[in-house]
Amino acid sequence: MRRRFRVWSLVGAGLLAVGVGPAYGVGSPSAQPVTGAVEYTVRDLGTLGGTRSEATAIDGKMVVGASLTSGDAAEHAFAYDLRRHAMTDLGTLGDSSRATGVEGNHVVGQSDLSADGPAHGFVYDLRTRRMVDIGTLGGSGTRITGLDGDTVVGTSSLPGDTVSHAFAYSLRTRTMTDLGSLAGPSGHSSAAAVDGAIVVGSSSLPGSPGSTTHGFAYSLRTGTMTDLGTLGGSSSTANDISGSTVVGQSRTAGNTLAGYAYDLRTGVRTDLGPRFLTAQLISGDTVVGGDSLLSSSYDLGTHEIRMIGSGRGVTEVRQIVRNVVVGDNFAPNSFAFVARVDNGDFTYLTSLGGLNSAAAQVDGHGVVAGSAALPPTAPGAANGPFHAAVWVPHPAP
Repeated sequence: MRRRFRVWSLVGAGLLAVGVGPAYGVGSPSAQPVTGAVEYTVRDLGTLGGTRSEATAIDGKMVVGASLTSGDAAEHAFAYDLRRHAMTDLGTLGDSSRATGVEGNHVVGQSDLSADGPAHGFVYDLRTRRMVDIGTLGGSGTRITGLDGDTVVGTSSLPGDTVSHAFAYSLRTRTMTDLGSLAGPSGHSSAAAVDGAIVVGSSSLPGSPGSTTHGFAYSLRTGTMTDLGTLGGSSSTANDISGSTVVGQSRTAGNTLAGYAYDLRTGVRTDLGPRFLTAQLISGDTVVGGDSLLSSSYDLGTHEIRMIGSGRGVTEVRQIVRNVVVGDNFAPNSFAFVARVDNGDFTYLTSLGGLNSAAAQVDGHGVVAGSAALPPTAPGAANGPFHAAVWVPHPAP
């Protein structure tokens, strides 16, 4: 299964504001779910001995993320086996580490080589229990942004650290391929996601400022990079791919911004409009994204647009798998949610005794991974420390 993931941390990021509760007519999201068909039970995954942890990705029985170690001395990547109820410290390449994706027996993430040094991407094999530094394209650092099958994609600096290129790393051969750029060797590019043999991302253009980019699709079979063009404006990005359909953001002929979907087989480009400016994600024929305030879904078959959630506060989507979307709702506090784009169901996910929660990914069985607050330990506080958590669905009584 295609895995695309964010590489930033929500814990301690200042987004979880302390408050007395949300301004919703449905009551507190930390109470019972708002839908009657499915309910979710939250499970605390614990830590590696420190006070905080966060889950960032899930695949079947395995959840990965990062946790503080004993005495809060360092942050280490972890893998948690949901069947054995056991958390494993994956170690580091030198200093701290953080897992950002998992598929099958492979965990990927970032690790600092030293306290003040650069970060390299890593692959951890759950069978051999070995962490491998994937290296760079000659520069000092790498950043992993996607995993599918035996292909890891991301961005690496080149020698001198003045230029960065998208790369594809083969888990089978342990080799890294420079995907180049639309502007040639001196141009910049970055990879966002991979599905099968197609990598998508954004690249600078020949003779244009570095800030002007076009979305691209790179075929690992032919070794060619295709410029995806724009909606008539000067720039675009490519953010995600499912099958042959790429989604991203583009300037229009009127110099406004809109989301778009592009079919690599037919060359058909669909203008998704201004409701899909951020976090464009796709699964099958369904696109989700936001306008920096509300999130919506777009059915490429029917062209139907549906708002996700109640329309109150700020809704941000994190991932879509088939018809299930997970994300966070801020109003002003942060509450994880799971939504169905086919029937409009929207469910807030409970915390671990505190007020706030945050969702990261959902697997094919509907299990959501993220982080949730423990009960507050200080007077007047809304939250205790955040722990990695999963929310397991079950039929409502």
